[in-house]
Amino acid sequence: MTSILLADDHAVVRQGIRVLLEEEPDFNVVGEASSGIQAIRLTSELKPAVLVLDIMLDDLSGIEVARQVKENCPETAIVVLSMFGDKKYVLEALQAGAKAYVVKKSVSSELVKAVREVSVGHRYLGPSLTDVVVDAYLEKPDSVPADPYESLSKREREILQMAAHGYTNAEIAEQLFISRRTVETHRANAMRKLNLCNQSDLLRYALQHGILMSDPG
Repeated sequence: MTSILLADDHAVVRQGIRVLLEEEPDFNVVGEASSGIQAIRLTSELKPAVLVLDIMLDDLSGIEVARQVKENCPETAIVVLSMFGDKKYVLEALQAGAKAYVVKKSVSSELVKAVREVSVGHRYLGPSLTDVVVDAYLEKPDSVPADPYESLSKREREILQMAAHGYTNAEIAEQLFISRRTVETHRANAMRKLNLCNQSDLLRYALQHGILMSDPG
């Protein structure tokens, strides 16, 4: 039996995915998460074989969730489910640790197939995405400068993204169960590493680098 955790900030979407997957006799949906932070926590607690992850969440992007799940629970295979099929999002998801990428407009059988493939250790891309990824890698220069974002710690990334969404230091501290001073320190370190001076710089950086995926709500 393949255990599956769903992460999407829309309850109706989660319900539809659950119904679809639970029609398969060997699939078992063990939990649902409505936010990125909850998805990370439930993955650690439930240790599902597969995490089906929306790329757009209210607090953390699916890309950041994938990074943290890969680090904390490498045994969980990640299937990213997204409205976006362009190469930027596909490559970022794969680089963050996703084993499969499925576009939401695909037929339902594509998601079922993706879950089956990753559960046995394989990667999966829908037919419409294969050429996108191949073309992107062919366009990639031989030498790519190191991305300063990769130098950030897991906590710095988490706080940076929440700050980009407009959360105050106090609100971030409350959600992450840490002190406000700790938030201020991590936020300042992240801003320094990325050479950002103010909230406008942070918002611009977040939009340009796909960190800010949707408005908090």
